[in-house]
Amino acid sequence: MMSRASWMAWCRSRGGARAFTLLEVMIVVVIIGILAAVVVPQMASASGHAKSAAVQAGLAAVRSGIAAHRTRMIISGGDPFPSIKHLVTPGEVMHEEIPANPYSNLRTVQEVSASAASERQVIDPLTYGWNYYVDNSSDPPAAVFYCNSTEVTEVRDGSGGLRTANQL
Repeated sequence: MMSRASWMAWCRSRGGARAFTLLEVMIVVVIIGILAAVVVPQMASASGHAKSAAVQAGLAAVRSGIAAHRTRMIISGGDPFPSIKHLVTPGEVMHEEIPANPYSNLRTVQEVSASAASERQVIDPLTYGWNYYVDNSSDPPAAVFYCNSTEVTEVRDGSGGLRTANQL
């Protein structure tokens, strides 16, 4: 182990190397603070974009599965739209289970009334991630699958405003 005297001699032999001054350290801290102030809001916005994209992808996957099921059932002569039981059973309508609603992280689906579906009402969002209305006896048969959340997404409506998740 080096003695204090030999340590000081070694430091002097380095040709005048010096430590950072307080001013230099403060400048670096200020620059890091400015960068953080610029980057953090952009990261928060990225989270909103990711959730909007995830809810759109989840809706597209389920609606595509419902459309494929409808095609198979029309060809075979069955009810065109799947019941909620068939919708949530992996392998019947979807190859895998229903995706999680990115706003609530829930995969659960509840059956809603025609009026609730037409108004895209959000009902019991702490228990159910998705809402589904189906009526194969109406003419024509009808089905509506939508997100059970009123969170604002990054998706623009026709007037330039933002849509809520249940409006997608």
